[in-house]
Amino acid sequence: MQPRRPHEGPALFSYGFRPFFAGACILALMVVPLWVLIWQGSLDYQGYFAPVDWHIHEMIFGYGSAVLAGFLFTAVPNWTGRMPVRGWPLAGLFAVWVLGRLALWSDLLTPALVLVVECSFLLLVAAMIAREIIAGQNWRNLKVLIPVLLLGAANILFHLEVMLAGVSDYGRRLGIALLVFLIMLIGGRIIPSFTRNWLAKERGQAAAMPVPFSRFDGVSLGCGAVALLGWTLAPEALLSGLLLILAAVLHIARLTRWRGYSVMASPLLAMLHVAYVFVPLGLMVSGFAALGLMDPIAALHLLGIGAIGGMTVAVMMRASLGHTGRALVAGPALTAGFALLLLAALARVAGPVLEAYGLEAVHLSAGLWTLSFAVLCLRLLPWLLVANQSRRKANPAPSVA
Repeated sequence: MQPRRPHEGPALFSYGFRPFFAGACILALMVVPLWVLIWQGSLDYQGYFAPVDWHIHEMIFGYGSAVLAGFLFTAVPNWTGRMPVRGWPLAGLFAVWVLGRLALWSDLLTPALVLVVECSFLLLVAAMIAREIIAGQNWRNLKVLIPVLLLGAANILFHLEVMLAGVSDYGRRLGIALLVFLIMLIGGRIIPSFTRNWLAKERGQAAAMPVPFSRFDGVSLGCGAVALLGWTLAPEALLSGLLLILAAVLHIARLTRWRGYSVMASPLLAMLHVAYVFVPLGLMVSGFAALGLMDPIAALHLLGIGAIGGMTVAVMMRASLGHTGRALVAGPALTAGFALLLLAALARVAGPVLEAYGLEAVHLSAGLWTLSFAVLCLRLLPWLLVANQSRRKANPAPSVA
């Protein structure tokens, strides 16, 4: 393992999670209020995407890709034992992500150039991760490139659909499906693992532990992948609906095997379990929507806000606390931020009920989402922008981005 020399540049570019988690939180804080203003006609959007496509794209490929990059650039050094990507290479990659956001907001570039600028980010992420894994001879983790490249392909498809048809269809569903599958895959590894570690520490080896990964998990993942593929290709087909409902039942059963009810005393850990609930919930509602029994918009937001938003926020909180030398304790502010996010998901799907009381679901959900990320930014950004506590003690004049 390479010795990890102290980073002498800005703290923001000392580790992969810092710029991308910070960027994701700021983007999430900005995009939804901007979308509401565009939707109301109060703000003129100049990009070549249709406004609704811009909103969906930035949630999936802007926010989601940033969180994925931050997670991978933090995990890969632990897998390979190599130095983390940092300094100018990391700053350059982050600049590409920022340029992609700016390119989509304006009409200064042609659609083809916007595609090149914006879609290059995930391809560069894949290339940099491949270099690290190959250099560290960590061959078994090369498979992590598959979802990154597939997400990059979905992004390219999104752009091509807009260029050729004027609106995205398959690209948006494929992007959501890939992020949900990543939650199934990665969540199925980290949630039981973290739960097992916490139970062993708090209650000893006598505590009943989460069921280890087994053939049942493999079947659940396989069914989930097929159901999400069916939803991507034919979201209103009968077979897609039945597969989605079956996948939802399997993932509800899968979640119960992880003993989430035993960790309610640890909000930071409980958040992971609660966020995962929205995976089968979103799949179930998507299945009923395919059968014509529920609103497909409700399914989309249960998966987008609840599952993807909830899990990414829970992961960002935990990683930011742990990798900045802080105790893994959420505290009132982060717990409140997470709760507001889940309320945003529920508010978005409770439109008819809210309208009966004179409330607008879109505005209420947007307000709760924005308030959630305002809390998260206030809490997380100071940790992400400033050097770790241990380094600050060793170096009385740390670099601050």
